[in-house]
Amino acid sequence: MIVEKQKSGNLSGLWRFYIYAIHGLLCEIIFTATWDFVATCNCKLIGVSSIWAFFIYGTAIFVIERMSLYLEGSCHLLCRCLLYTLWTYVWEFSTGFLLKTFHTCPWDYSHFNGNLMGLITLEYAVPWYFGCMIAERVVIKNTLRLQFIQNCKEQ
Repeated sequence: MIVEKQKSGNLSGLWRFYIYAIHGLLCEIIFTATWDFVATCNCKLIGVSSIWAFFIYGTAIFVIERMSLYLEGSCHLLCRCLLYTLWTYVWEFSTGFLLKTFHTCPWDYSHFNGNLMGLITLEYAVPWYFGCMIAERVVIKNTLRLQFIQNCKEQ
């Protein structure tokens, strides 16, 4: 008699990193296409990013996942999102500074008011805040629920 048994397991940190990285990369492409459309009325909706963004977003959202799990019971959502936004600015500045050192930084916010060394700009604070909220409430929450399921046959 063959009995089918299902083995399951939560996604490993590497798989979650991958999902977060792809999510961040896609959001950046959509954001830059939308920003360009609003600024220039370009209906081509061409969004841009860099392969560096894959690693930057993957790491940033993975850290937000860890922060979320730690703070969820003791800190209100609005406060958590403020902390995530601050983390995002620290991470964007740090990675931008490192990349700029090697002349490989793909972004330059020098033309924005409220920029710091062209690496971050306060004009993106609201989009970052809501992006962090979406990351926690939708992306992280659902990614943590994902599982690999594998059918195993026993005799």
